[in-house]
Amino acid sequence: MRAPLQVIVFPFIKEGAGYLYAIFKRKDMDIWQAIAGGAEDEESPLEAAKREANEEAAIDYNSSFLRLSALATIPAVNIGGLKWGTEIVMIPEIAFGVEMLTKDFQISHEHTEFGWFSCEEAMEKLRYDSNKSALWELDYRLKNGFAGVENNIDEVIKSC
Repeated sequence: MRAPLQVIVFPFIKEGAGYLYAIFKRKDMDIWQAIAGGAEDEESPLEAAKREANEEAAIDYNSSFLRLSALATIPAVNIGGLKWGTEIVMIPEIAFGVEMLTKDFQISHEHTEFGWFSCEEAMEKLRYDSNKSALWELDYRLKNGFAGVENNIDEVIKSC
């Protein structure tokens, strides 16, 4: 069963002195976004991110994932109605980066294409503000040598 949790994942690769980020064009909505999807049953956010990255771009489960601080909420009705009842009208969206060693992907049927872009180029194409915020954070962390989130966001979410 779908859990009330959304994840987004930005693949990144070091190129020269900087980084490039992969974004994907959705087939059903004709928009550019990160890899996105929901957690299943009791999956943790990281487990959901790894599964979605594998399903949508054949990214290996053993790749290096970086959890970001970026955290948004999105309307539950956008994910298929109020399937969790009328008490849950907003669900958290948790962001990740994933380090790539190659620019090659096998994209799923959910997308028509993907591209590798600088942060600035990707920002121009991305539709959702939550994607833009997460990408900004990922780019900032990578360029400034900051690691991923050390605090336990899962506990913050549970306490809300």
